[in-house]
Amino acid sequence: MSEVRGGNGRYDRDPDVAARDAEACRLRAQNLTYQQIADQLGLTSKSSAYEAVQRALKETVAEPAEELRQLELMQLDELARAARGVLEARHYVVSHGKIVRLGQPFINDDGAAEVDDGRGEPLADDALVLAAIDRLLRIQERRAKLLGLDIPVKQLVGGDIAITYNFEGVDLASLT
Repeated sequence: MSEVRGGNGRYDRDPDVAARDAEACRLRAQNLTYQQIADQLGLTSKSSAYEAVQRALKETVAEPAEELRQLELMQLDELARAARGVLEARHYVVSHGKIVRLGQPFINDDGAAEVDDGRGEPLADDALVLAAIDRLLRIQERRAKLLGLDIPVKQLVGGDIAITYNFEGVDLASLT
């Protein structure tokens, strides 16, 4: 038996079988035939040796892929944190090295209305906030693809499609 029930109720690989499968894979890499592998490992047949090698190869490919997926998710988390920091920070429009301020109107000594650019509130820069939102959405899209969360999209093929059926060896007149 190659699997045992683990503590979580799911089946886990039997460590002895996993070790034997790894040895079968190593022997196959040394160009031994499946029958030679079966004989050396005490397996019942060359098909058992083949299955052992296939299990080892599948596990070898699956484990690094899962580790890589986890690493990729961690990197996406880090990028999302940085983008969220930009999103939550205050950004102001800067021109010629100075923060642009909303001018506040006042009446000067001559009684004329003027705008004092130095006394107003700083002008918020929404472009950086919107860029951070766009970046977060791109990170979320990448995460969804990586985890397979997106629902496959059905595509309809349009156009004039004609299907012709040819029946060989059948007399269509005799069917009516």
